[in-house]
Amino acid sequence: MSTEPETTEEAGPGTPDTRGTREGDADAGTEGRTEDGAAEGAEDGIAAEGAEGAAAEDEGATDESATEGSEGSEGAVGEGAVGAGELSEAEAELAAQRIERERIERRKAEKRGPIASGTKLSGKAADLLAAVRAVESGEKPVATVFTEPAPAPRRPAPEPVRRPQPAPAAVPPGAPAPETVDAVRPVLTEGGAPDALAPQVAAVLGEGAGTVLREDPWQLLRVGGVRPEQADGFARALLGPDCGPDDARRGRALTVWLLEQAAVAGHTALELPTLTAALGRQGVPDPDAAVQDALAEGEALVFQDALEEPGAPAPQDTDEEQERPVRVLVGLERYALAEESLADGLARLASSVPEQAGQAWETVTAGLSGGAAELARAVAGHGLVLHTGGEAARAEPAALLGAARAAGLRAYAACHTPNGRGRLTAYLAASPERQGEATGRPGTAPVEPGAAAAEPGDGHPARPAGDPAAQGVVTVSGLLAGVEGPGRDADGALEVDLLIVLDAPQLDVESAAMLVESLPDGARLVLSGDPGVLWSAGPGRVFADLLAAGVCPQTVSRVPDPGPLGELVSGIGVGELNQVAAPGKEIVIVPVRDAGEAVHRTVQLVADSVPRAIGVPAGQTVVITPGHGGAAGTRALNSALKERLNPGPGRFGGFDPGDRIVYSPAPGRTVPGVVVKADTDGLHLSCAGAPVVVPRERVEGSVRHGWALTAHQAVGARWPAAVVVLPGDAPQALSRPWVYTAFGRAERHLSVVHGVEQALPKAVAEVPAKPRTTRLATLLRTQATAS
Repeated sequence: MSTEPETTEEAGPGTPDTRGTREGDADAGTEGRTEDGAAEGAEDGIAAEGAEGAAAEDEGATDESATEGSEGSEGAVGEGAVGAGELSEAEAELAAQRIERERIERRKAEKRGPIASGTKLSGKAADLLAAVRAVESGEKPVATVFTEPAPAPRRPAPEPVRRPQPAPAAVPPGAPAPETVDAVRPVLTEGGAPDALAPQVAAVLGEGAGTVLREDPWQLLRVGGVRPEQADGFARALLGPDCGPDDARRGRALTVWLLEQAAVAGHTALELPTLTAALGRQGVPDPDAAVQDALAEGEALVFQDALEEPGAPAPQDTDEEQERPVRVLVGLERYALAEESLADGLARLASSVPEQAGQAWETVTAGLSGGAAELARAVAGHGLVLHTGGEAARAEPAALLGAARAAGLRAYAACHTPNGRGRLTAYLAASPERQGEATGRPGTAPVEPGAAAAEPGDGHPARPAGDPAAQGVVTVSGLLAGVEGPGRDADGALEVDLLIVLDAPQLDVESAAMLVESLPDGARLVLSGDPGVLWSAGPGRVFADLLAAGVCPQTVSRVPDPGPLGELVSGIGVGELNQVAAPGKEIVIVPVRDAGEAVHRTVQLVADSVPRAIGVPAGQTVVITPGHGGAAGTRALNSALKERLNPGPGRFGGFDPGDRIVYSPAPGRTVPGVVVKADTDGLHLSCAGAPVVVPRERVEGSVRHGWALTAHQAVGARWPAAVVVLPGDAPQALSRPWVYTAFGRAERHLSVVHGVEQALPKAVAEVPAKPRTTRLATLLRTQATAS
């Protein structure tokens, strides 16, 4: 692979390499979570790859939410601090007078203008409001309870800071009654919290929220973004001397809060010792009593799951009870019910398929060969089948979908993103000669990665392909919302005979449970995906748990991803970062010394080098970096890329027509798009070819610039060219799944802005995915044993 960038200019002066530390796990985020908050705000609402060690203070954080956590403290560093000591005494005095005059003028102007809600607060109230708004804007703190706060990093090119909106967050349909909100306001004011939180508090606590909050001030922790120390201060203001760390109400609230933070980090439950240790770090005198109290009040559930020791014989059916080691888990009801419902639904599907496949399935199987035929035979005889493989392996479920629909079956395929929907549609629209790898017919070739269909507004060129709806291709979110795919029968079940879910690793337990519950008896479900990519932004690891449980047939694709990029990514998947020959400059390594040079080189690559040398326009290139904060995070990169590619004043919340963005309609879900215009209705976007209008009050919390993304935001999509930025402060965020996901987003060209030296091969070889604590695999094995 080449190590010299195709550039026409030398790198500009760099800024000092700022090594940001991370506050906690996430991305989310997700933007969450790591990954962007739950993640990615969630990472924006971006979930997050979590770890069982999220409860350990030295565990570190996942890529998206961890960097978001550090970003939350960036403002603590004054940009003008550097070099202040070089001024003479007279110059310093003049500068101080000038600053004072400017401050007086600003205060006069503020008095003449309207007062924005929350902008006149200070101290504890201001901190509390800022924390909540950080969550609403995607900077949600993730599993930060397990690590100490990180020092604030510097960044040389921050995206312009947008002022908080005067109005509180938009109230969704079914919002609390106005009188409930009004009853909460005086309680918040008395406790020193901003009354702008009243709608959120009333929505969370329901009818009688004011009374509930006054009797138990720690219920404020149920509002997203509120930290324990802020809830403690609120409680002290309301309760006075009656407030103490040993208050039972505090212990219960902190137990629930810790379980919520664990869910943002990807866990569906926590082991009891992990939970009690985290409560101890929060100053709870008797953690065991706090957990028991939460269980007694029904705010959490406890489970005892048998531990399976490697090599141990299977339990024998005898009259005598055998003692087996167990682990005690504590979890929130919503995730416990989701996992149990999912396990029951999968067992129902597996057992409801008729023994005889029928003529239609015989026709499907006869029309295919190779890997697609192997997959079809497994599906014909089973209600649940797993299929694994890389990008090229998508041709096999595509061939199965086409053959099933041709045989008269009600078959559909659901993808994680609109971009994935377009790529699958391209496989279906391709001529049979281009599906040879899937069908196994002689004299044919596979569909080229670059031939994937484009969805308008996703940064891809417009390439003709079939209509996704006509081909039976939908997105998971659209299918669950009822806006895409088949109708439902009288019982509310989807009218399908076969459902193929691609990008299956991105399913969290709640969306997977909803999907399985929607399938009728006798329907067949295929979960297909690449097990090497990052896990879902939401809690759980459904696909990995199913693979580990071994309770259903699994087919492994033998179709390799083609070219130098396919060879590189395949090696990463097995823990090897190989040197790959790239005669067509498919892979370019760009060494950098610091974060400032990384930003400069990235802009140079996107705007000049890649379009000129590779032929991929800037609008079809994605930039991927470990997190949102830091000197080379998404914010700094998007600021620099906007200045070069689409400069403008940012008249509407920092955005201008033509800006590339990512829109987060719900936590953990992001959709790429482009700004069209702005008017009194809000910000008009084009996302995946569909017009979207984001109300003015929701812009700050749900729209971000999208030239640069985190890996969790990019998973499930691919671009003709990708620039992966690895600044000097990135090593802690790197893992094999992160590198595999980021490098795998490129179809034709990959540039790596490399500033981590040996940390990259070390991460690929030694840092696997962080484990998540879940119950699904145990539930599946238990059901399989019982049946």
